[in-house]
Amino acid sequence: MQATGLQFDRQGLMPAVIVDDASGEVLMMAFMNQEAFQLTLEQGYTHFFSRSRNAIWRKGEQSGNVQEVKGIFVNCEENSLLIRVVQHGDAACHEGYRSCYYRRLMPDGSYQTVAERIFDPATVYQQAHSVPSQSIPAVSQELESQLEEDLRTLYDVYTYLRENDLSEQSNTSRLLQERDQSYLGSRLADELQELADVQSGIHMHTGRQADTALEGSQVSYWLFVLATSLNISYEVFAPHAALLEGYQAHYDETGIIELRQECGTFVASEEQAEVIRGLRLGFACVGWACASAEVSPLAPAEFDIAQMRRRGLVE
Repeated sequence: MQATGLQFDRQGLMPAVIVDDASGEVLMMAFMNQEAFQLTLEQGYTHFFSRSRNAIWRKGEQSGNVQEVKGIFVNCEENSLLIRVVQHGDAACHEGYRSCYYRRLMPDGSYQTVAERIFDPATVYQQAHSVPSQSIPAVSQELESQLEEDLRTLYDVYTYLRENDLSEQSNTSRLLQERDQSYLGSRLADELQELADVQSGIHMHTGRQADTALEGSQVSYWLFVLATSLNISYEVFAPHAALLEGYQAHYDETGIIELRQECGTFVASEEQAEVIRGLRLGFACVGWACASAEVSPLAPAEFDIAQMRRRGLVE
């Protein structure tokens, strides 16, 4: 069976809100592409599309907390889904909570946890929460210079895609023409979460070090798209310096959560000074992750440059 009227977005994706069939509680929201939707229909269990890994995943494939589909509902514009499920296993959220919406936004912008954690993600995903290495290698002048050169190269690519409308060939160029700060900020928040989840063992693909390079490059991507879409010059937010500050900072788990939250708040601001602060905090998160995974702070930039080279955007 196929639902031919569904309207997937330009990236071939559609948001799906998952609710408990018995209680109506909202459990989570994720994205489906056509293949994930078809697998959900055919197998009767929810499947989603990971934008960072560019891959299909079945809910509960690691935790065992699968979702049995009881009904699929389509909104009036046919561009979003509401799926009623039986949640097998007590927690739908990979952070160990019943619902992904376990925090209340307070008037001062902080979060208040309003639910009890059901399981420890570190235990379920078979990897202890990491802490940054206590013996982070010293950053040489040569490494710092190379990092700045690499990040300037990437910044120049995004500037080129902003100044030359290549929307038909490049999704990045389209994003830079649209300059939707809210959308860019939401995508950045998603990638920051996945970068942190790599360190805790929740989000796994190839291996911790390789995944850190991949997810770090994804975070950097959205930070650069934000910066260039808002015409913020490289010198103003100095991403190489911010990344190295995060690399050497020894954040604990609470500290990195606060760093991510502050990054999201600031990049959504209408004040450029606050956006700049948010950009720097985002690059600090990339540096923290590199230190935590014991990979070179050059790794995410090198990964991104290799991708750009394959596309002919870097010589």
